[in-house]
Amino acid sequence: MKIAVTYEKGQIFQHFGKTQSFKIYEVADHKIINSKVEETNGAGHGALAGFLSDNGIDILICGGIGQGAKNALSTEGIVLYSGVSGYADEAVSAYLKGELVSTDVTCNHHGEHEKGHSCGEHGCGQH
Repeated sequence: MKIAVTYEKGQIFQHFGKTQSFKIYEVADHKIINSKVEETNGAGHGALAGFLSDNGIDILICGGIGQGAKNALSTEGIVLYSGVSGYADEAVSAYLKGELVSTDVTCNHHGEHEKGHSCGEHGCGQH
């Protein structure tokens, strides 16, 4: 199984469509056997679901995410855990223990991003 986490400086990056890298974990028998950081090479929003699918990802852990991206992930068969914050490694450990809580955090204020708004610490959709 492969798990991807939106990633920036050890933390879960809070805006799926703007993530520049994912930390990808390979898991066997509920244990992490390998992890690496993969750059998205500028792929954004809709292209990210394909990027994850091409990398064999089964599960995505992220902060805020838009409905279009949710639909694209669903089409690719990728299970989504959204609304998660904190350290990427801790989130994956919580998932493997069955303790990771997913909340429906939908990024729905894209117009504000173009005006300099950033989801920052609060995550998308939590205004």
